[in-house]
Amino acid sequence: MSRTKKVDKFIDLNHPRYYLNRELSWLEFNRRVLQEAIDPRTPLLERVKFAAIFGSNLDEFFMVRVASLQRQVEAQVDVLTPDGRTPQQQLNEISQRLRPMVDQLQELLETDLWPQLMAEGVHVLKYSELDQSQRRYLQQYFEKQVFPILIPLAVNPTHPFPVMSNLSLNLAVVLKDAETGEESFARVKVPDSLPRFIPLPPEVYPRSDRPVVWAGVSLEQIIADNLDMLFPGMTILEHHLFRVTRDADLAVQEEAADDLAEAIAQELSRRRFAGSVVRFQFAPTMSEFVKQTLIKGMNVDPNDLYVTQGWLGMRDLMYFMSLPLPHLKDKPWNPVIPQRLRHMHQELATDGDTGGDIFHIIRQGDLLVHHPYESFTASVEHFITHAAQDSAVQAIKITLYRTSSDSPIINALITAAQNGKQVVALVEIKARFDEASNISWARALEDAGVHVVYGVMGLKTHTKVLLVVRKEGEDMRRYMHIGTGNYNAKTAKIYTDLGLFSCQEDLGADLTDLFNYLTGFSKQKSFRKLLVAPVTLRDRMVALIQREIDHCEDGNPGRIIAKMNALIDPGIIRTLYEASQAGVQIDLIVRGMCCLRPGVPDVSENIRVISIVGRYLEHSRIFHFHNNGREEVYIGSADWMQRNLDRRVEAVTPVENPDCAKELKEILGILLKDNRQAWELQSDGSYIQRHPTGDEPEYSAQNVLMERSLNSSL
Repeated sequence: MSRTKKVDKFIDLNHPRYYLNRELSWLEFNRRVLQEAIDPRTPLLERVKFAAIFGSNLDEFFMVRVASLQRQVEAQVDVLTPDGRTPQQQLNEISQRLRPMVDQLQELLETDLWPQLMAEGVHVLKYSELDQSQRRYLQQYFEKQVFPILIPLAVNPTHPFPVMSNLSLNLAVVLKDAETGEESFARVKVPDSLPRFIPLPPEVYPRSDRPVVWAGVSLEQIIADNLDMLFPGMTILEHHLFRVTRDADLAVQEEAADDLAEAIAQELSRRRFAGSVVRFQFAPTMSEFVKQTLIKGMNVDPNDLYVTQGWLGMRDLMYFMSLPLPHLKDKPWNPVIPQRLRHMHQELATDGDTGGDIFHIIRQGDLLVHHPYESFTASVEHFITHAAQDSAVQAIKITLYRTSSDSPIINALITAAQNGKQVVALVEIKARFDEASNISWARALEDAGVHVVYGVMGLKTHTKVLLVVRKEGEDMRRYMHIGTGNYNAKTAKIYTDLGLFSCQEDLGADLTDLFNYLTGFSKQKSFRKLLVAPVTLRDRMVALIQREIDHCEDGNPGRIIAKMNALIDPGIIRTLYEASQAGVQIDLIVRGMCCLRPGVPDVSENIRVISIVGRYLEHSRIFHFHNNGREEVYIGSADWMQRNLDRRVEAVTPVENPDCAKELKEILGILLKDNRQAWELQSDGSYIQRHPTGDEPEYSAQNVLMERSLNSSL
């Protein structure tokens, strides 16, 4: 609709009151994850899974975000965030908001999840509940499997305080010498090379009233009950479990590194032990003596103490998803083969003909694929594995940010190089927490003859693009895949992502220029169709929003729908506020952090924000602009964050094929209708979960998209 009231031009859209805090917004995202663990509509083991995800998310939050704030405090950096907070204020508010959430999860486990699991035959036992025969069995397990690899470390003048590795579980033990009466302190690390949960066999844990699917105890309890074997001749006075989280951000000066891969490998080794402690978790029963010994030995700030009543290391709860209890999980989903590829794969299955020509299908028109609803294996993996074998293919170029172990794509690149093709792989070895695996892949690719590069100095290469050059007659034709997600078969099953296959000449030329920018000394400043960060993406996105403003000011409708993982960038937010003031109707689907305040009178009353947290991680990025009826829609790898727009190499492509563009608009419409897993952001930064009203049926966008994919395969 057009603007019907005069906008106050004197509103300062840079004022902190119009911005939400990034870190607190992230905590609200993790609260939505926690709600999936709480929600009784979620299958029981899926609830346990979400509890594990909540804990894993927190680990990364502390290792990166809290660690960064602590470094700022130590360096006496008092630069205010767009919402007007200092680093210390943010740390204080994080602590205040987070502690009740952690307590809520522990209570959920003890009073709800564990009892329900027991009713289903899953018995997560405490050592005090075991009888003598069960303890004997676990003692034998300890002697054979655990005892040989444990390393008890004493603390005294001849034994320095041990270094605790990041995310390690440890037992602090207070001992008394039976002969001298002298007390001492020791630490025993719970080995992460062994399973966290140890099952009891049926003959040791029989149950006559109902079947037992799994029964067992945690590894740390087994170790604690057998500490006397580690310290013969000593009396165990007390023992306490604790967990350490360290600053895990890498600090590598690229300009000073002769070999970037080697420099990062060395820093990774250092990071496990040398990063400062940013969180010290321990039980409320820990004695003051043990607590002070650990605080002093690890140099822990008092603000980083987290008393935790219950389980430490929540991420390990993912173990229970392996149990054979399908009725307690989401129904299995097998991605369908995209409709236009179905006949090709049927022929392959019938006669094994490896000439299933995906290139012919792409020449007939652009192809959009939507994972995990549609098969990553049948589309992206097939595209590259077929290219590796096709004698007409001359070159393959790809960016790899994160990939899976035993990746068919890595194997295909190696095969292509062995078949004499020119193969270039840009491996981003600075991808956080995937540095080690990416270095390993890079070296394997190099050994096979693949040209491996690490990108542009000072920038992470986050874009997801694949270019295949094929000789057809006397000409060279370029085929490409431009995606929103990584070339990773595992995450393609649990992340929602989009990919565009095309052989458009302009896009092919743009990707050629982009790879030259990444691999050589190209200073490319413009592209034909691609929006590329940090070169053109920011300015073009602002211009697209401004165009909607211009339409409104001319008396025409303005409309924007954008889907992304995070909306942080103050410049983009300010431009969206200006669009709202002009009357542009804006719907934003932002899974995680959002620093924009919707619904503020005279500023953002035309902006609505939802977040969807469900079975799949919403990862795709879609940008739709009404453009006075001449609609434009884009997909790509970039969120609206400073790092994506200014400090990363990103690519966003227009989707011009009418059928593909229509598909994207329908996907956005389905997501906006969700009333099951959608949460509406309020102007104060809180979220309210949508629920069906009246006779309205429950509408889960992800379920609808699965049903839609199934129907397309009939």
